[in-house]
Amino acid sequence: MTTLKMGDKAPEFESKDNKGSIVRLKDYQGKKLVLFFYPKANTPGCTAEACNLRDHYQYFLSNGYEVLGVSADSAKKQQAWIDKYELPFSLLADEEKQVINAYGVWGPKKFMGREYEGIHRTTFVIDEEGVLEDLILKVNTKKHASQILEQ
Repeated sequence: MTTLKMGDKAPEFESKDNKGSIVRLKDYQGKKLVLFFYPKANTPGCTAEACNLRDHYQYFLSNGYEVLGVSADSAKKQQAWIDKYELPFSLLADEEKQVINAYGVWGPKKFMGREYEGIHRTTFVIDEEGVLEDLILKVNTKKHASQILEQ
């Protein structure tokens, strides 16, 4: 799991998004950023989380937040998911796991008695200066927006 904590400087990153555009942390300087990591696009839990963020997206924007998702899925898979569920935010296609590893969210997981390596569902709220303002390790996929906004 991540060793990052509130008050730490957010790790810089550069990755391609669902449209193939390069996205960097510094692109969000002067804005608050909700950076959420999820295991796999178009799966039930990840879809519940993304749709919950989508449903509250205008509230995030009106309160000075941008939203950006990250998984190891391809840009094509990310774009198909965006199209299917009308997600209004970009998704990083971090197939090389550079951003995932920089934020320390890749590691051992257990599901139905099986152990494997994967992305731990984690959300980082980064302030206007690039400092971690909040860290959510126990994401409630159906109520994630309220978890973020209550902080």
